Amino acid sequence: MSVRLNENKEIVAKIKEGLKKKDGYCPCRLQKLPEYKCICEEFKQQMADPDFEGYCHCKLYYKSKD
Repeated sequence: MSVRLNENKEIVAKIKEGLKKKDGYCPCRLQKLPEYKCICEEFKQQMADPDFEGYCHCKLYYKSKD
C-alpha cells in the first residue's frame, strides 16, 4: 500500500488552502467534526482496507494497492 498526494497540483493547492482556512478540517465538508480532521477517519478506514484503491473524499490523497 502507498498513499500519495493527488498529481493535479491545482487540486492540491486548493485543498491545502481550504485546510488552512478550516484549521485542518476537510474543506469539502460543512461541519468541523473530529472525524473530518485531515487525514479524515473515512480515508483512514479506506487505507486499512486492502481492497480499496482510490482518492479520499476531497481528492487530496490517493491510495494505491501496490
